[in-house]
Amino acid sequence: MAVNTATFAAVTLIYLAAIIGLGYMGYRQTRGHDDYMVAGRRIHPVVLALSYGATFISTSAIIGFGGVAAQLGMGLIWLTVLNIGVGILLAFIVFGKKTRELGQRLNAVTFPDLMGRCYDSPLLQYVTGIVIVVGMPLYTAAILIGGAQFITSTLLIPYDTALLAFAAIVAAYVILGGLIAVMYTDALQGGIMLVGMSILIVLTYVSLGGVSAANRALEAMNPLVPGSLAATGMTGWTSMPSLGSPIWYTLVTTLVLGVGIGVLAQPQLAVRFMTVRDSRALNRAVLIGGPFILMMTGVAFTVGALTNVWFYQTSGQIAVEAATAGNIDTIIPNFINASMPDLFVTIFMLSLLAAAMSTLSSLFHTMGTSLGFDIWRTWRGRKASMVGVQAGTMVMIVFSVLLAYVMPGSIIARATAMFMGLCASAFLPAYAHALYAKHPSKTAATWSILAGTLVWFFWTVFVHVKESGAIGLSNAIFGVPSILPMPWPVVDPLMIALPVSALALCAGVVWSRRAAA
Repeated sequence: MAVNTATFAAVTLIYLAAIIGLGYMGYRQTRGHDDYMVAGRRIHPVVLALSYGATFISTSAIIGFGGVAAQLGMGLIWLTVLNIGVGILLAFIVFGKKTRELGQRLNAVTFPDLMGRCYDSPLLQYVTGIVIVVGMPLYTAAILIGGAQFITSTLLIPYDTALLAFAAIVAAYVILGGLIAVMYTDALQGGIMLVGMSILIVLTYVSLGGVSAANRALEAMNPLVPGSLAATGMTGWTSMPSLGSPIWYTLVTTLVLGVGIGVLAQPQLAVRFMTVRDSRALNRAVLIGGPFILMMTGVAFTVGALTNVWFYQTSGQIAVEAATAGNIDTIIPNFINASMPDLFVTIFMLSLLAAAMSTLSSLFHTMGTSLGFDIWRTWRGRKASMVGVQAGTMVMIVFSVLLAYVMPGSIIARATAMFMGLCASAFLPAYAHALYAKHPSKTAATWSILAGTLVWFFWTVFVHVKESGAIGLSNAIFGVPSILPMPWPVVDPLMIALPVSALALCAGVVWSRRAAA
């Protein structure tokens, strides 16, 4: 079903006019390098909260993780718990305040710049930037795919057209307006997302006969769990998988812990803490950010699981069977297009575009500053240049679009978990050490970042079967998709790499103290 063209055109024009207006406002306020990189350190706490939340929640949560919830059930709600407890409360109070304080005192303008200044090490700034430039396009491409797929299924236009137009619109205001434009547009997009998701949960339960009827119907569907999923531990859409089963490891270690912990070391989120004047602004932002994340992820995961009831009642199929070509990333778009009124399809499409655009703009900005400022400037020994950062942003946008063309289906949630797991493994121990150690050890941070990164990549390429099987290098060298027996092939790389990274940091601290004694 396509949306009403006239309605969609009118709403979209209003939306784009608002985005262009805010982007232009950001462009007019961007007079120097501080404005472009950290929004002049004068962002209002409401704008910070909405921008942080809108960047945190993207099409990966709504489309990708919504599809996973349709496949694996409401156990994914534990991720919402971690998103609020870790991604908001712990992030703002424990990490955010110190990040803002150090960023302002050291005049840092990016996450790699903060790490480099804390440790007085251009090498650490350079290495941190490289990890971002290598790993972040995977996440960015997943966001591009999610947005383009929904545009394609809603407007019935070619996927290539949707992907290129989508990327071009976001690129325009990011390249010209910097972080001020990004955060202003994020705040508007966060508001749109909140409206769209609020309506979605209400309409979903109404269409299924109410909260109690819908939840009872979903629980009654447990006998319909596909044999392949039941054999690997799934017990139903309203219960957790069997403890220690392959699906339990995937749900808990990759999706819940991978994203729930990984959010603490996200460069595009950490830099937002450096955009406000004082710590009181962070306290005020928490009061908005917590409920926002609850609505975004809680609704997406709940509706994802409930799509099974709707598809079964209307077509006799569970959600995975109703997915286009078995691609779980199409479940939420198909559900919205088939079950909702035309007007809401338009509203939800704007909500989804807002979610994708808000995250994309932040990722584009982070990759551009990492390439054009942290890597190019450090390598060439040149002064900061807005033109260099803008050129770096353009290069990374083009690369991300090309990557989106070659990535497989059902990839959105996995790509998100992979990038967040990589960030936690590489950065989290060294980031925490930089914030709270009186004399942070450069050696310890270097060991930690290198150990976490290398172990994460090794586990991804040779052990974790979801990735190692697709990459094929383990099979080519050893003749098997994973070099270790069960359960290791279903244990997420984060669970191994993050402890190794922390141990490497501790070893480096001990070594540094002995060397100084």
